[in-house]
Amino acid sequence: MNFCRDCLADTDDRATRCSACRSPRLVRHPEAASLSIAHIDCDAFYATIEKRDDPTIADKPVIVGGGKRGVVAAACYVARTYGIRSAMPMFEARQRCPDAVVIKPNMAKYVQVGREVRRAMFDLTPLVEPLSIDEAFLDLTGTERLHGMCPAKVLARFAVKVERDFGITVSIGLSANKFLAKVASDLDKPRGFAVLGQTEAPAFLAEKPVGFIYGVGAVSAAKLAGDGYRTIADLQRADERDLMRRYGEEGARLWRLARGIDQRTVDPERDTKSVSAETTFERDIGEFRPLEQYLWELTERVSTRLKANALAGSTVT
Repeated sequence: MNFCRDCLADTDDRATRCSACRSPRLVRHPEAASLSIAHIDCDAFYATIEKRDDPTIADKPVIVGGGKRGVVAAACYVARTYGIRSAMPMFEARQRCPDAVVIKPNMAKYVQVGREVRRAMFDLTPLVEPLSIDEAFLDLTGTERLHGMCPAKVLARFAVKVERDFGITVSIGLSANKFLAKVASDLDKPRGFAVLGQTEAPAFLAEKPVGFIYGVGAVSAAKLAGDGYRTIADLQRADERDLMRRYGEEGARLWRLARGIDQRTVDPERDTKSVSAETTFERDIGEFRPLEQYLWELTERVSTRLKANALAGSTVT
């Protein structure tokens, strides 16, 4: 399947530009017409919104964060060329890029844009599983008659709509399951559209380290390496029963994901795992009374969020 991401016109498999609109942004993949599981991720979400609202900083490195002890909430792609990334301490980010434009987060604004994008996702399919304010899984299986086109073209049209209507960009990964769709969405950022087919997945994954698999952190990766599993190819060569004897159900999960097999469905009713609130102090506080006041304020914020969403918690930390 070959088509233009901008005007959706079908293209020749040898073309370098769309014959209808001359765009070079073409989708070429033999499985694209048959795939329907997508991961959509807004590009540098907070920073992109700030650039949208202030065109004078459009070509400058922008960091959303603040304070001497704060952390980077988001960094635009220009800022990322300096090695700045989310969760990096602000003092380090400022050292790496002294000329960066630093903007204090405006969560109310970001939440509003996130909700608008989410509503647009629900126009595509009722099967939308939000992962955060700026990303979600979608299952477009069976929507061809509704939209008059295959899911791949529907998603490309959605990306154009988001850019036009909301002034931000998204990257889209399309595949046969959630794991591969999430992997694909990271392949062509920003403003990307990548397709990763089921048949090509094992070869694509083989050279990646085991930590590439979601849920495998540094401790798990070290344990796997100690047992001789350093790359996904090592897991692909392993016997499923041997992995299960070593790691239980996690072994079976690793065996499947190493082959690009993911049986999880897109779940629009996914439960909220936790609700939290936090703050970063500009200076050390060693006295109980001031800390008690901060704790009370954070507790009220969590309580308000729980009430607003009709949620209840079983564990308080």
